[in-house]
Amino acid sequence: MYTPEIYKNENQEEIKKFLQENSFGILINQTNGKLCATHIPLELDINKEGKDILCGHISKENPQWNGFTDNDQILAVFSGPHSYISSSWYDHENVPTWNYIAVHVYGKIKIIEGEAVIESLKKLVDKYEQNSENPVRIENLSKKTMMQSRGIVAFEIEITEIQATKKISQNRDEKNHQNIISELEKTNTNQSIAIANEMKKCPI
Repeated sequence: MYTPEIYKNENQEEIKKFLQENSFGILINQTNGKLCATHIPLELDINKEGKDILCGHISKENPQWNGFTDNDQILAVFSGPHSYISSSWYDHENVPTWNYIAVHVYGKIKIIEGEAVIESLKKLVDKYEQNSENPVRIENLSKKTMMQSRGIVAFEIEITEIQATKKISQNRDEKNHQNIISELEKTNTNQSIAIANEMKKCPI
């Protein structure tokens, strides 16, 4: 991912928090000479060796997984808030642009089996059921229902590189930076408000 120096995010704790909060990503690899991509939750975790990993699963009917053993190199793409930035919001002539936050994770993928699959599913379900009034628990599901786990391919991705971009008008002076925030708030969409809030966290 091309990222100018001014927009690079190298704060590891901030990146991890972003991955935890924006875990629905795009898993990309090559299968049978063709690029494949699947939109799935990819959960940040730590393996037994203390290395950062992503955990996930896809359907066995999805041919993408056939490439995991032939070439273990993958790319996972995660997107955060984004919004159009009009150059009419500046006090000088310029071109429009786009503010956004994104993280690319490179790694080596391996298929997991047995009890590790169930543990991975437990962590996933527990994370997203924690605010439910009647939370689902994997351990409470019947054997018949859990038979469905035979229809998935679970995996772990050992992270080898992370590239993080945080483009939130860092190249503007304080006056224009503040004006962009105000205009984003006037736009009043979920994305524009989210970008405005990110900009407030990083004042010029």
